[in-house]
Amino acid sequence: MSEEKKTEEKRSLEENFDILEKNLKDLEDDSLPLEEAFALYESSMKLLKDCNDEIDRVEKKVLLLKDNGETDEFSE
Repeated sequence: MSEEKKTEEKRSLEENFDILEKNLKDLEDDSLPLEEAFALYESSMKLLKDCNDEIDRVEKKVLLLKDNGETDEFSE
Protein backbone atom coordinates (compact mmCIF):
# COMPACT_ATOMS: atom_id res chain seq x y z
CA MET A 1 0.00 0.00 0.00
CA SER A 2 1.47 3.34 -0.97
CA GLU A 3 1.88 6.07 1.62
CA GLU A 4 -0.67 8.27 -0.15
CA LYS A 5 -3.25 5.45 -0.15
CA LYS A 6 -2.85 5.01 3.59
CA THR A 7 -4.60 8.32 4.24
CA GLU A 8 -7.81 6.48 5.13
CA GLU A 9 -5.87 4.63 7.81
CA LYS A 10 -4.25 6.55 10.61
CA ARG A 11 -0.45 6.57 10.39
CA SER A 12 1.69 6.87 13.48
CA LEU A 13 3.74 9.99 14.10
CA GLU A 14 6.87 7.94 13.47
CA GLU A 15 5.56 6.87 10.06
CA ASN A 16 4.67 10.46 9.22
CA PHE A 17 8.10 11.70 10.29
CA ASP A 18 9.74 9.00 8.14
CA ILE A 19 7.67 10.15 5.15
CA LEU A 20 8.58 13.78 5.82
CA GLU A 21 12.26 12.87 6.03
CA LYS A 22 12.07 11.02 2.69
CA ASN A 23 10.21 13.93 1.12
CA LEU A 24 12.87 16.34 2.32
CA LYS A 25 15.60 14.24 0.73
CA ASP A 26 13.59 14.09 -2.49
CA LEU A 27 13.12 17.87 -2.48
CA GLU A 28 16.88 18.35 -2.11
CA ASP A 29 17.36 16.50 -5.42
CA ASP A 30 18.11 19.13 -8.08
CA SER A 31 16.81 16.85 -10.84
CA LEU A 32 13.25 16.82 -9.42
CA PRO A 33 10.95 18.67 -11.84
CA LEU A 34 9.48 21.87 -10.45
CA GLU A 35 5.86 20.71 -10.65
CA GLU A 36 6.68 17.47 -8.81
CA ALA A 37 8.69 19.40 -6.23
CA PHE A 38 5.77 21.75 -5.61
CA ALA A 39 3.30 18.85 -5.28
CA LEU A 40 5.66 17.09 -2.87
CA TYR A 41 6.11 20.29 -0.87
CA GLU A 42 2.35 20.82 -0.70
CA SER A 43 1.64 17.27 0.48
CA SER A 44 4.48 17.53 3.00
CA MET A 45 3.05 20.72 4.46
CA LYS A 46 -0.33 19.01 4.90
CA LEU A 47 1.39 16.06 6.54
CA LEU A 48 3.32 18.40 8.83
CA LYS A 49 0.06 20.07 9.88
CA ASP A 50 -1.40 16.64 10.66
CA CYS A 51 1.69 15.86 12.77
CA ASN A 52 1.37 19.14 14.65
CA ASP A 53 -2.33 18.50 15.27
CA GLU A 54 -1.58 15.02 16.60
CA ILE A 55 1.19 16.31 18.87
CA ASP A 56 -1.16 18.98 20.22
CA ARG A 57 -3.82 16.33 20.85
CA VAL A 58 -1.36 14.10 22.69
CA GLU A 59 0.01 16.99 24.75
CA LYS A 60 -3.50 17.74 25.99
CA LYS A 61 -3.80 14.18 27.26
CA VAL A 62 -0.54 14.16 29.18
CA LEU A 63 -1.25 13.72 32.84
CA LEU A 64 0.96 14.98 35.63
CA LEU A 65 1.19 12.88 38.74
CA LYS A 66 0.91 14.93 41.93
CA ASP A 67 2.76 14.08 45.13
CA ASN A 68 -0.42 12.56 46.59
CA GLY A 69 -1.05 10.33 43.57
CA GLU A 70 -3.78 12.40 41.95
CA THR A 71 -3.56 13.34 38.32
CA ASP A 72 -4.16 16.65 36.58
CA GLU A 73 -4.48 17.42 32.90
CA PHE A 74 -1.31 18.82 31.39
CA SER A 75 -1.36 22.59 31.07
CA GLU A 76 1.16 25.07 29.73
